[in-house]
Amino acid sequence: MPRRRVIPRESQAYVRRRARYLCEYCYTAEQWQYVPFTVDHVLPLAQGGTDALDNLALACFPCNRRKASRLMAIDPTAGEVVPLFNPRRHMWSEHFISSTDGLYIIGLTPIGRATLATLGLNRERVVNIRAADVAVGRHPPSDDPRQTTVDTS
Repeated sequence: MPRRRVIPRESQAYVRRRARYLCEYCYTAEQWQYVPFTVDHVLPLAQGGTDALDNLALACFPCNRRKASRLMAIDPTAGEVVPLFNPRRHMWSEHFISSTDGLYIIGLTPIGRATLATLGLNRERVVNIRAADVAVGRHPPSDDPRQTTVDTS
């Protein structure tokens, strides 16, 4: 059985700091979870990706598992195949917005909508986590430029 590749600790620490300890897809805080988040290969190793820092993103286990080796997905509105959100190449605020209550992520673009649907960014568990974090003032981070909001009521 082949040995599993391990990303160097220094690289993992850098990825965590760069992501501000948030899943770069669903925006959940690692600090309050029971297990450490994974370091995702944005371009999977099986498709030619590397362990270079510009190919690594912090991802909670559910987002990483749902993304798997996918690079493309279907935009549920247009029915077209589009790239998934790439945290190293795309700006979160160009593709997503948070609801004013901070509980839901809304896809603004085909990339945002396809990523939202494929990764389940509003899955029940993560919405519940956001609600608990909102209740105690941990979410959304006040200094995060990605936190543009829209009223969904």
